[in-house]
Amino acid sequence: MKYNPDIYHRRSIRLQNYDYSAAGAYFVTICTVDRECLFGEVVDGKMRLNDMGQIVREEWLSTAEIRENVIIDKFVVMPNHFHGVLIFEDGRGTACRAHDVGGNLGQGTARRAPTVESFGRPVVGSLATVIRSFKSAATKRINQLRDNPGVPVWQRNYYERVIRNNRELQSIQQYIVDNPATWQEDENYPAHL
Repeated sequence: MKYNPDIYHRRSIRLQNYDYSAAGAYFVTICTVDRECLFGEVVDGKMRLNDMGQIVREEWLSTAEIRENVIIDKFVVMPNHFHGVLIFEDGRGTACRAHDVGGNLGQGTARRAPTVESFGRPVVGSLATVIRSFKSAATKRINQLRDNPGVPVWQRNYYERVIRNNRELQSIQQYIVDNPATWQEDENYPAHL
């Protein structure tokens, strides 16, 4: 069935005309389906991963192993969601520092996307492709573990933010580190849903 904007009112949360395969730092949050607590529990402010949570951790770390231009920064697997920072290197293999990210993005200017990702046509090396691969690999292994093939693990889509400077990067890194300790105040905490 062809997409009809008059029927389907899906709006993108992505930056218009931004090249999500460009060197830069990206903050992502991915939630489980129905925010079900699948990955373990928080005990005394520390996340204790179960086997499914361990799979998510391993698959996230393997992201950098299979993609030479990706660096894994701070991340945390929570009971029903995941936060992480990915840094994409430039074509020369140089890590892009947060203060180099985004150029004039704060002034409303975005880098032009050389190729626009559309349904069924992923852009190689883009953030969406990296996240899609991660979610797929983790889902496959989790469903093998629980002997439940074809059952979704993740919500459709994910939250992302292009990190624009070092101060923002440090703030996000601290948020990630503090997430288990502040679990009961988190919007994803089961009692708040």
